Amino acid sequence: MTRDEIIMQVSEKLRLIRTEAGYTQDKMADIIGISKKTLVQIEKGRVLAGWSTVVSICALFRETETVQFLFGNEPLEVLETVALNGIDLRKTKTLGGRVWWRGISQKNGFILQQNILSKHFRILDHQNYRIFSSFDEKLSRHRFKELAKSE
Repeated sequence: MTRDEIIMQVSEKLRLIRTEAGYTQDKMADIIGISKKTLVQIEKGRVLAGWSTVVSICALFRETETVQFLFGNEPLEVLETVALNGIDLRKTKTLGGRVWWRGISQKNGFILQQNILSKHFRILDHQNYRIFSSFDEKLSRHRFKELAKSE
């Protein structure tokens, strides 16, 4: 998944996200920091939302069914992975991947998983802290091998 794909998906679903949250166009525009005119243009498919607008929408409406359907239960992780492009992350506690995740490898307390919706990869430590995330499978497997050796 790329930044452009995320922008496209969120732009296409913005009206649905807004109505699911129960906001008018005026209120939604105010919440996400754009003009009502811009919001209307996005909802009508005339323009795409900008990256910062998409990040705001996903952060503020991450609990909506629509955002969860697009990115799973951790939409901010998807955005962070795209924005940081596979850089090791500060440790973030997760639920361990009980939902939305497929286990790929497990060794020496580390788990390599792939999100079933966004298809991005992550590595968790033995306490379910996310320590790496990337859309690049080869890079993810390489980093997993490095980490699993160190224990």
